[in-house]
Formats: sequence, structure tokens, C-alpha cells
Amino acid sequence: MIPLNPNLQHLFNIAQKATKTGIGLMSGTSLDGLDIALCRFTGTGPNTRFELVNFITIPYPESFKLEVQQVFAKRLADLEKVTLLNAYIGTYHGELILQALNSWNIKPTEIDFIASHGQTIYHAPKRLHQHENYLNATLQIGDGDHLAVKTGILTISDFRQKHIAAGGEGAPLALYGDVLLGSKARENRILLNIGGIANLTWLPGDGDFSHVLCTDIGPGNTLIDAACRSYFNKPYDEDSAIAYNGKVNEALLEALLAHPFFTEKAPKTTGPELFNLDLVAEAQKASGTENINHTDLVSTLSAFTANSIAAFVKENINADDLKIFTSGGGARNPFVIAELKKLLPDVVIDDSNMLGIDPDAKEAILFALLGNEALSGEPVKIGDNPAVLMGKFSFPK
Repeated sequence: MIPLNPNLQHLFNIAQKATKTGIGLMSGTSLDGLDIALCRFTGTGPNTRFELVNFITIPYPESFKLEVQQVFAKRLADLEKVTLLNAYIGTYHGELILQALNSWNIKPTEIDFIASHGQTIYHAPKRLHQHENYLNATLQIGDGDHLAVKTGILTISDFRQKHIAAGGEGAPLALYGDVLLGSKARENRILLNIGGIANLTWLPGDGDFSHVLCTDIGPGNTLIDAACRSYFNKPYDEDSAIAYNGKVNEALLEALLAHPFFTEKAPKTTGPELFNLDLVAEAQKASGTENINHTDLVSTLSAFTANSIAAFVKENINADDLKIFTSGGGARNPFVIAELKKLLPDVVIDDSNMLGIDPDAKEAILFALLGNEALSGEPVKIGDNPAVLMGKFSFPK
């Protein structure tokens, strides 16, 4: 009998383990830092049980943010810079993992796998790029081979490409983890993630996966953060201090909510390629609010996030006794959450701690779960999404 390639034997051995220890990585569009979630998994699919062992967000230095921003969400970018960053980010994320493991007194040999989202630099569903001869596309950089070699740990990466290849738009991938970890019989739930972009997963209490909806719904923090960086030299609106000092401009808010994206049928995806300060400038011109002061602008953009979420829920989710569980940076934005509760008075709104999921760690946990599924799971059909296992394997040797 011909022996297996040692890498494949290593993969087979990990896949056969009853309990796996994996690291999930998330680097979002806000570029705050790298989320590192150390998880233990038993079982797969609906039988998955997980434990969050450790979690840390390691902030990015300003120099790193500036490097990525040179190519982030830009139709025209320096190809050499993209190429260099692809390798650099893979190695850099590996260094941050080793740093985290050292702080936890855990050896890399104790980790079965890394599941890395990478860094999105451009998301291009066809309905946005509108090039007749091209289909949906997306690009995340941070090469998995560099990550695997740096850490010595089997790495699974580039999850979104399989989703697109099988007919999806590559997002939101939270769907799979939300269904497996967040569903509860006879309880109507929405798992709402307010990251750079806001997305939600609707989990009806009937337990029928064909009724599940997962979609991007509009801006989360991306416009608020962009305005804070541009006009206040701040990375974000800490404790909503700016928003609470301003006044919502109703004319501008109405113009923002009139964007055609909000009338498109779900599921749909979007990103900073659409929701950026250029879009805001167009809405200001349309509403005659070019001279709005910057404090009022942040207040209005914060209201825009809350109103776009609430409008989607009202128009698309018809359920009694609805509960919303929030996660992501926006879950800690008091202004946005207060507005959301005001707009949805009959809905119970809490954060995902109530589900045993750290709101800050949720997306990193979900990618760790996708890694566990890639190793040992079976494709699960959820709504209109492709039933596929996602991720590409990179070996350390």
C-alpha cells in the first residue's frame, strides 16, 4: 500500500479527532486590528458544540492601516502593492498569532488548525460592477501559505471563493455559523452583526433551514468611522460622543435612505466600495445639505445605520416575539443601539452574550467554525445559499 503524503496524513489525523482546537481570524473593513479566537470544537453541523478558550484583538498600528488603505476598496490600485501586501499580511498575521499564543502560554503544536478570513480589499458582486462578461468576485489578501509556514500550523483560508464559485456572492458567510450556533427551536431570532457593513441572519423558530435568510443590509460602522477619521482625526466615535453632540439632519437622512440598494431584493451583499464618503457627498448634494456641520453629519450617519437596519427588519421579517442579538463594533455604539430600540419598540434587542457568544469575538469564532466544517463537516443547504464546504488548505511544510 502506497503511504499517504505526510501532509495529507497530518490532515487526515486532524480530521478524525473527536475534539479539535482551532484559531479563527477576522480582520474587518474597519481595520481596527486582528481578532484571534481560540476555540475547541466537538462534532460538526447541527451537532457542533464549541468553547471559546481565549480571545484577543491585537490593534493594528497606524502604519499598517495606511498601507492597506492604499489598495482598500479602490477600483484602481497599485498592483505591486497588492502583491506585496498579500505576502506581508499572511506573515504578519502569523506573527500576531504567535504573540497571542505566547501570552496564553500555549504552544503552536497544541493547535490543530487556523481558519483565516484574510483582509478584504475589494468586493465586487455583479449587480454592483455590472460588467456583462464577468460574474461575482471578491478578493481577500493575506496568503495562507505564508501564515502556515510562519506559525507551523495547518491553515485554512480564502473561504469566500468557493461560495462564489458555487453561485453565491461570497457574503455574508456568517450564515453558516449563525445557523449552527444560534438557532433555537420555537424562538424567532435575528443575529445582527454591525461591523463595517451591517448584516443579519434571520432564524425562524420553526427550524426549517429553507426559511433562513442571511444578507448584508447596509452600512454598519463604515460611514461613521470614515467621517470620524476625515473630520475629527479619530478612528471611530467612542461612546457616541460626537453623535450625541449633534443633531440628525432629516433631509440628508431621507436622501441616504433613498439609495437604490435598499430596494434591491435580499439576499444581497455590499461593502465600502458602495458605502463611502462619495455616496454621502452625493446625498448631501441631492438634499442641499453640503454645508452641514461635521458633528451633525456623524449624528446623521449614525441614525442612517440604525434606520436602514430597522427598515429592513420591518419590511422583510414578519414574526411574533422577535429577538435580535447584536455583535460587532456597532453593538457597542450607544447611539445606534438606542435608535434601533426606538425604531423597533416591540422587538427584544440584546447582545450575543445572551447566546454564550462574545459579541467582539463572534466573527472570528464563525471562521473557526467554518474551518472545523472544512475538516470534518458535510455541506448544509441553507435557504438559497450554495451547500458547500469552504476554504483552501495550506500546509506548514
